[in-house]
Formats: sequence, C-alpha cells, structure tokens
Amino acid sequence: MESRDKVLAVQRMQDFIEEHINEPITLKMLAEVARYSPWHAGRIFKELTGKTPFAYIRARRLTQAALQLQASEKPKIIDVAFDFVFGSHEGFTRAFSREFGVSPRRFAREKGNPGIKLFMPDRFRDYYLKLQGGAEEMPNNANINTVFVQVVDRPARKVILKRGVKATHYFEYCEEVGCEVWEVLTGIKEALYEPIGMWLPEKFRRPGTSEYVQGVEVPVDYNGDIPAGFEIMELPPCKMMVFQGPPYTDEDYEKAIDDLRAAMKSYNPELYGFYWADEDGPRFQMAPMGYRGYIEARPVRQLNIKE
Repeated sequence: MESRDKVLAVQRMQDFIEEHINEPITLKMLAEVARYSPWHAGRIFKELTGKTPFAYIRARRLTQAALQLQASEKPKIIDVAFDFVFGSHEGFTRAFSREFGVSPRRFAREKGNPGIKLFMPDRFRDYYLKLQGGAEEMPNNANINTVFVQVVDRPARKVILKRGVKATHYFEYCEEVGCEVWEVLTGIKEALYEPIGMWLPEKFRRPGTSEYVQGVEVPVDYNGDIPAGFEIMELPPCKMMVFQGPPYTDEDYEKAIDDLRAAMKSYNPELYGFYWADEDGPRFQMAPMGYRGYIEARPVRQLNIKE
C-alpha cells in the first residue's frame, strides 16, 4: 500500500499539471508542489503513474489538444500546437501522430476517431486520498491490511451506459455487446470520472437486460449527444466505500481481483459507522491497471441515518 505522503505528493503534482497544462512546466516546479527534491519527486511520480513527469505532461497535452481539435469547427493546427506548448506545427504533428496513430489534420477533419485512446489519468485521483469532496479516510481492517479503504461522496449525476442481456461480469458482457464500448465511453469529454464497469441494483435495471453494464458518469445537467445504442439515466447522490488493492503485475491480474473481493467480503463497515446500501447506486469496478492496484466500490450509508 502506498504511503499517504507519497500519494498526496503525486496528487499535488497531477493537480499542478492540470492547472498549468497550457504553460511551460519544469521538474523544479513539480518538486516544489510535491515538497520533495526533484530527483525524488520524479521517482515517486513514475512509480505511481507509470510515466515520467514529462511523458505524462506530453500525453496530457496531446489528449487536451485532441479534444480541442474535435470540438472546434475549423481548428488551426498551429494554434492548437502553441496552445499546448509545442514549439512548431511539425513537432506537434509528429508527437500527435506517434501518440494516436493519426495526424492532427485528419483527426480534426474526421471530428475525432473512436479508435484512439485518450490519456485521462486525472480521474484516478478521485480514488486516492481525497482532499476535497467529502471523502473520509477509513482505517484498514486487520485482516486486509494490504487494501486501502475510503468513503467518497458521489453527487447527483447521470450515467451514459450500454446494457447487455444476461451478463453478470465483464467477460460475459464483452461476449454480448463487444469490447469497443470502453473506447466510446472514453471519448465523452464531459465525463466526471473515467469509465467504469457497474453491477446495477434491481431498481436501475430494465426487464430483459443485464446486471453488469459499462458506463461513464456525467453532470446531472448533461444534455449532450448519446452514442448510438447507449442510453442515459439519473443516479441519486450516495456514499461509496472504495477499496484499492496494492499494485500487481500482469500475470497476477486475476489474483489481484480475487484478493480484493475476498477483502471486501470479509470487511465489516459497521465497525466504522457505515452499513452496505446496495440499492443506493451501482457497485462498480475501475479498469484494472497494475500500477495503481485493482479498485472496486460499493454503496454505503452512515449508521446514524439508517431508517
């Protein structure tokens, strides 16, 4: 389990990058907000995010540039390049093409490309130690001391989702609807967080549709386009107890999921003033990524407001 200080330092660096994405950023600047030496700041940043600070910044700038190209009616490539601190049209085009496999001009002309994978790791910080938004750090159960547990508040929101037929987990879902759903969801720029796999409570399901679905949460006032074959529904505010396992290697992928679910099964939320509230919202999983550990969340309520 990553130390609190390390996670918070990397979060501060991520926040600084997002706030200054259109400006030059140096390792010295990141080190100052991390409160570590430049060498140590760079090392822990790569350890937690999987990228060096400068590879991360470049990937974020290219993603933001892609979104700007997609949103603009007649974008000027050179203007977008300068907006995201690329020194020339040529340098930006080379970097964009390497990152996404398509030139920025073609991407702009075709108004996006559902096949490209945007780099949006800023969503991860919602599941780390939170400094805002009402999160409460929870003590770890002695039997699951390799799992970080916290409670986060989810506001009223909408979710864009695609339902299956009988699927109860990811692999059944992919067999029913295909595996391209995630890429479509990743392209929804108004998303509050990254896409998630969800197990819907009965009240959120429709007859003849699956328990397991994939979707992405958007603001409650969202009125944008809904991709073909998808639908949108409202979710009420709720609290989610988020479980995050330790980092793992690709070959330990299944074990990481099994271990975390065993921890969730044995966890007693009443010891910390909560109880399971599965009808309040979908239980969800985030995309498994070894460097951050497997993450899953389940709705809870505080005991003192139990009806």
